[in-house]
Amino acid sequence: MPATRAIANLPHATPTAAYPKSMATTFAKEIYILGLTRQGRAFRPSDWAERLAGVMSQFRPGGPQPGSHLGYSPWCIPTSIGDTKCVIIHPDLREHDVMAWDFCLNFARDNDLQTSEGAPPAPAA
Repeated sequence: MPATRAIANLPHATPTAAYPKSMATTFAKEIYILGLTRQGRAFRPSDWAERLAGVMSQFRPGGPQPGSHLGYSPWCIPTSIGDTKCVIIHPDLREHDVMAWDFCLNFARDNDLQTSEGAPPAPAA
């Protein structure tokens, strides 16, 4: 089974009563949005992960607080795996705000980015 796969193809994705299958899915693990297109090209701009995490900074435990825009949410964290930028989306984001969760997943889909349920394998050295 490949390490990355389209979110819609995850085998245990289930719709909720309030949202159609295309809008809401249930995940037990974090979702990694990788800065690689499905064709294997690096996604640009190079700071896309920080931009996405910055937009999501208000979605955090306890809701937005004064100054919370100055740090990343623990539910949407930019990082790198090897030389590949990525954003880790924690499943608690979906429980807090399903529209914010959908925004992140739709960002990946709209930009044809690779995703992985759980940490993808480290690149070969």
